[in-house]
Amino acid sequence: MSFSGPAEIKVALAGPPNVGKSTVFNLLTGLHQHVGNWAGKTVERKEGTFPYGRTSFRVIDLPGTYSLTAASPEELIAREFIIRERPDLVVAVLNAALLEHGLYLVAELLSLRIPVVIGLNMMDVARKEGLAIEPGVLSAALGLPVVPMEASSRGGIKELVKAIAAAAEGGRIPEPQRPVIREDHRLVLDRTGRLLEGTDLEPYPRDWVALKILEGDEDISRKVAAAVPPGRWEEILALLKRHDDALVAVASGRYAWIERMTRAALVRPQTGPISLTHRLDRWLTHPFWGLLAFAAVMAAVFSLTYALGIPLQGFLEKSVIQGLQGLVGGWTASSPWWIRGALVEGILGGVGTLLTFLPILILFFGFTALLEDVGYLARSAFVMDRFMHAMRLHGKSCLPLIISFGCNVPGVLGTRIIESTRARLLTMFLIPLIPCTGRMAVIAFLAPLFFREQAALVAIGLILLALGLLFATGMIGGRLFFRQDAAPFIMELPLYHVPHPRTICDLVRRRSIEFVRKAVVVILPVSLAVWALSRFPEGRVESSYLAGFSRALEPAGTLMGFDWRLMVALFAGFIAKENSLAALAVLFGAGEGVALGDLIVSAYPPAVGLAFMASQLLFIPCAATVAAFKQESRSWRLTLFNVAYLFILSAAVGIAVYQAARRIL
Repeated sequence: MSFSGPAEIKVALAGPPNVGKSTVFNLLTGLHQHVGNWAGKTVERKEGTFPYGRTSFRVIDLPGTYSLTAASPEELIAREFIIRERPDLVVAVLNAALLEHGLYLVAELLSLRIPVVIGLNMMDVARKEGLAIEPGVLSAALGLPVVPMEASSRGGIKELVKAIAAAAEGGRIPEPQRPVIREDHRLVLDRTGRLLEGTDLEPYPRDWVALKILEGDEDISRKVAAAVPPGRWEEILALLKRHDDALVAVASGRYAWIERMTRAALVRPQTGPISLTHRLDRWLTHPFWGLLAFAAVMAAVFSLTYALGIPLQGFLEKSVIQGLQGLVGGWTASSPWWIRGALVEGILGGVGTLLTFLPILILFFGFTALLEDVGYLARSAFVMDRFMHAMRLHGKSCLPLIISFGCNVPGVLGTRIIESTRARLLTMFLIPLIPCTGRMAVIAFLAPLFFREQAALVAIGLILLALGLLFATGMIGGRLFFRQDAAPFIMELPLYHVPHPRTICDLVRRRSIEFVRKAVVVILPVSLAVWALSRFPEGRVESSYLAGFSRALEPAGTLMGFDWRLMVALFAGFIAKENSLAALAVLFGAGEGVALGDLIVSAYPPAVGLAFMASQLLFIPCAATVAAFKQESRSWRLTLFNVAYLFILSAAVGIAVYQAARRIL
């Protein structure tokens, strides 16, 4: 197939997860990209452009997928886009170290009769594993352009652009070698195709639909059952029943095709020294040592985050924010009190204090991105599989839970990878018990104030408390409310490789920008609202509208040692967990030369601080998490039950911690 120079060429990027597809997308499009959601979905849609010569290329980054069988929302989105949008070209980004796995997706792409260019990424990882790959030989075998790449260091990007442009400017993509279906099953396929004649299957090609029926694709089968004339679907089912090995035959044919395509192009190392990946996995995936290693890794992440981040946070608060408050206070000395107060206390005291936590969050984002990029996070899911079985879940549920340490919202959305509905709902129910970065920001600020040198131990102890309650909730919920048998867990473990600084920095940059955006867009209005309600009508906190209203809540916090200010800070976290700190900064009037930490320590004993941290850690999730929970569960009843459960749990834990701590501390 050739292209004759249209104004814009539509290119789809496809590939399995963890192959560097996002890196390729970022290198191709640079700053000319935007991010949204797929229509009617919460799966992220990334789209961008790049020019080459007189042609503009529009690149759509499809969700990571191993196949086009539509077993997950990601697979369905990728398949529907290719079929309905008909891109001019699909670039299949594959992991060279796991070539056979990626070629299965290529086999499915070829069945759609779409032009394909292969970006063979992570060639450096393949070499370290002792694999010798000849891209030219592979290209000749497949009948497809194959571009060797090391995207982490920009290697192969120019060649990939040239390969794409060659097709767009009139170059020809040769007729590829497609998987062959065994003769007896070819007859079944042809017979299925004839039974589909006269049926409106647009935009799906009839021969492709017949193939997906043989594969047992549930989505396509439902569509066909609804479209064919009465009685025709029963004929198709009867045909498939007589040839019930068709599914295995199709898959076997593709694997046989993969073996033929790679026979000359891929040379594996002779039996000899064990690779680094296998040596590490002997310990890191061991049932016992793997768990200890996981605990040690997470403890190291939190300890280093606090050890390095807290001094930076303190410097920003005292040298930058208080300095700005002094400058702004001086500039507005002659202004009305409410203008000066809104700027110094409402904005700089609330949002400014919150932004001082950015170093802590950057460190946490960096460490988790490092673990993800090096290939360890996937092992954590594998190691935790046995642990998850106690809750009638499997290791795949661990991945959304780990993601939730950053933010609970993507964790809830990430439960889509879980096939079982009951397991998915139970995992969603547990996610709000994971300490997100917003909750951790509160702990990172308060723990050093009350416990100084023991701050890291206190923080780790609180996190372990939350995880212990998560485990108990999961065990009870898995047996009483989400009853099911524990499902088997199969996943592909990526090879360990040297982390790519560019990839890590990009991930940290995007997450940090999102935090700053939240601080400006979400937290700033709340901070100003809290300030206004806490100062009007007389300019004093004690006689403000908020004080009058909130004192009605104070009896509810008595058993936890909370006054009305802590109750306001707790409930302010519903908008965003970081709002708890912004609210405290406003309510305490942190301003020029006065550090919020000093004010808090002078107002509350350590027992109250510990109880507040414990209660805030378990309090009802933020509004965004509640919205995502409702969207994914499609149940207001389950959503409200989750909110009520966490409200009661946080109160009970807060009371227990305060009553115990005031006797000990």
